[in-house]
Amino acid sequence: MTLGYEKFRREYTAGGLARDRLDDSPLRQFELWLEQAVEAGLKDPTAMVLATVGENDTPGQRIVLLKGMSQGGFIFYTNLDSDKARAMAQRPQVSLHFPWNVLDRQVIIGGHAEKMTATESAAYFLTRPRESQIAAWASRQSRPVSARAVLEQQFHGIREKFAQGEIPMPDFWGGYRVIPQRIEFWQGREHRLHDRFVYTLGSNAVWQIEQLQP
Repeated sequence: MTLGYEKFRREYTAGGLARDRLDDSPLRQFELWLEQAVEAGLKDPTAMVLATVGENDTPGQRIVLLKGMSQGGFIFYTNLDSDKARAMAQRPQVSLHFPWNVLDRQVIIGGHAEKMTATESAAYFLTRPRESQIAAWASRQSRPVSARAVLEQQFHGIREKFAQGEIPMPDFWGGYRVIPQRIEFWQGREHRLHDRFVYTLGSNAVWQIEQLQP
């Protein structure tokens, strides 16, 4: 069956973006757009694509969830022995991408990932649903498994182990904070004449704003 991919196109008419409507801080601008994404009822508005470069210069992408912003950075959590964690240990430079397609918007963030302290990570881990805490213990993320049944058996075993009381945070689980150096805001416009503004952090720690051609 031929789908005719070239026929899948539409005009972007959700709105425009002008320099005088931008906040001087890209973090405040991002929070404004995120609030609008939530108010618009987007599913998974905090879902972001994390791009890394691993062994043999191999790029990798996966979707993770933004779990907060602090100290000027974007926070997410993961298994510290996962493919993405291994890649960030070698090369902390990463890219985050928020694809808010329903609003004809996207935000692209370039920066470096730094591991959060165990205290910071534990504070969040204790707020997770109990089943999610168990899953963090049960799954050796990115490692091979012979069958789904094995994974489920590991899950049930951990649930029995911690049947009573609080579940401690695994020492192989934690958070990362991505400190941005470049943030681009993209707003779709008609005729492919999209609005693009990029914030770049200068050596004086002041954000510079430029408009880019689409």
